[in-house]
Amino acid sequence: MEARTEPAGSESETAIRRRASPDDTARPPLVRELLLVAGLFLVYKFGRLLANGHTGDAFRNAGRVWDWERALRLPDEATVQSVLLHGDGLAQLANSYYAVVHFPATAAFLVWLYLRRPTHYVWARRVLAAVTAAALLLHLVFPLAPPRLLDGTGLVDTGQVYGPTVYSATPATDSMANQFAAMPSLHFGWALMVAIGLIAATRSRWRWLWLLHPLVTLLVIVGTANHYWLDAAGAAALLGLALAAVQLPYCTATTAGRAPELVRTDEPVLVGAGR
Repeated sequence: MEARTEPAGSESETAIRRRASPDDTARPPLVRELLLVAGLFLVYKFGRLLANGHTGDAFRNAGRVWDWERALRLPDEATVQSVLLHGDGLAQLANSYYAVVHFPATAAFLVWLYLRRPTHYVWARRVLAAVTAAALLLHLVFPLAPPRLLDGTGLVDTGQVYGPTVYSATPATDSMANQFAAMPSLHFGWALMVAIGLIAATRSRWRWLWLLHPLVTLLVIVGTANHYWLDAAGAAALLGLALAAVQLPYCTATTAGRAPELVRTDEPVLVGAGR
């Protein structure tokens, strides 16, 4: 068969560029995604209620976690809280961050990815769903009272004392949230995923500053005595497993938002040779 020549960079370049670009993926249907994400939030919000009623187990597990942290020589949560207790304003700011930032920040992250980075969006949504499902399972099998409810720790329930708070003053009768679902901390797990997702999806040299979000979240959840250090460690471990299982199809640290550049050549390309 006679081979013919075509200059490199003709119609085949368009096809290659279309396949190579990590962000040319068609966006998933909006209505379906709204239902999926709304379901994810509802499962997180109300699924934890299934673990209500395990008060005795929750406090026994809290004592174990507290002892494990001391055996591991982790810093006392009171060290962080003491900083917040220097003034009412700082404690109220931390309580507000805990109550207000968690859901909106995660939702804004998903919306931005959906609009600007469809491939990253599908990846992030799958990772968040996996982490949330695993966390809810742990909430069922390992109910855990937060440190603010554990006697002998010297910790203050900053939400009840300074406000605002998202929890009832009587945890056993709280019908809106399960206060015995401290392990793992989805506040920290979701915040860490937001940071990792934005670092993976952007190219700015300042993108590493997104790690401030999980760092501040960690200090807030510990300082307000809503979580132990190990709650954050458990969430990070679950996220690591989810990231290993749900891999992003493209290496995007340097190519996010643009197609890889193609190597151009002035040499003709043989088309049909060998057929």
